[in-house]
Amino acid sequence: MSGCGPTRRSAARGGRPPFSNGMLFKAVILQALYNISDDQMEFQINDRLSWQRFLGLSLGEKVPDSKTIWLFRELLTTSGAYDELFELFNARLLDIGVITREGSIEDATFVDVPKQRNKKEEDAAIKANETPQGWEDEPHKLAQKDQDARWAKKGAETHYGYKNHVKVDKVSKIITKWRVTAANVNDIEMMLALLDGHDRELWADSGYTKAAYVELLKKYYPDLVLHINEKAEKGRPLTEEQKASNREKSRVRARIEHVFGHMHTSMGALTLRCIGIARAESNLVLRNLAYNLSRYSTLRRLDRAPALA
Repeated sequence: MSGCGPTRRSAARGGRPPFSNGMLFKAVILQALYNISDDQMEFQINDRLSWQRFLGLSLGEKVPDSKTIWLFRELLTTSGAYDELFELFNARLLDIGVITREGSIEDATFVDVPKQRNKKEEDAAIKANETPQGWEDEPHKLAQKDQDARWAKKGAETHYGYKNHVKVDKVSKIITKWRVTAANVNDIEMMLALLDGHDRELWADSGYTKAAYVELLKKYYPDLVLHINEKAEKGRPLTEEQKASNREKSRVRARIEHVFGHMHTSMGALTLRCIGIARAESNLVLRNLAYNLSRYSTLRRLDRAPALA
């Protein structure tokens, strides 16, 4: 992690040497894979020999406590190193051909955080991007209030928190790009932000069909082939040809649902315990990176990816 890790205090003045950045990074990746708290991380490292071996710890050696893990994750957040680490791993996957750039899929998923219990006037101030009156006079209360999370409704589901917007490589199902927003941001608003000049084809569901955004796509990426599911409108149901076309597109587009499904089931659900969008972004990018590591491991086991040199 030299060159991209956060700066940590030297032990030159004496005392126990600090844990290495590499070991602590492995710890936060384990935490992201299982979506457990800092206290639970400390307990599990002490309890599981397999985790100690993964972290390079000897039997009986002192393990990082919950505060150490929290501080390291805060350093990743404030330094922005989490993004560089995500990009470094993806660059290696691109070098060995795991990321193919033969096509991309875009979608987003809700990420819930603990609900806030605010008064109506406080919620109104937060929605107006203002700090509610009196909160600044109570720093302990202010530290526990998430002013960035938002409510959103999709069908019968109601969510409070954020959204993890991702672009996935069609062939490998590796997350290649991400954006984190409040839950009330429409998926289509992040469509252009996730694209780059390397994309050849793009698959997306019918939520991305807004004409103005599709025109922007055609303007900035004229060679991009779009495979966006069509949406029925009032008085204009889909034809049988359109339904058949949607089914064909969905065979590819559904692969991104496998990504979210893995996160929701095998990685301890997509929920967060942190406060504020800066920490939410750091935590979610680490989860995206942990997913990519897990997916690469699966591809290796299936003999569908070469080893990293």
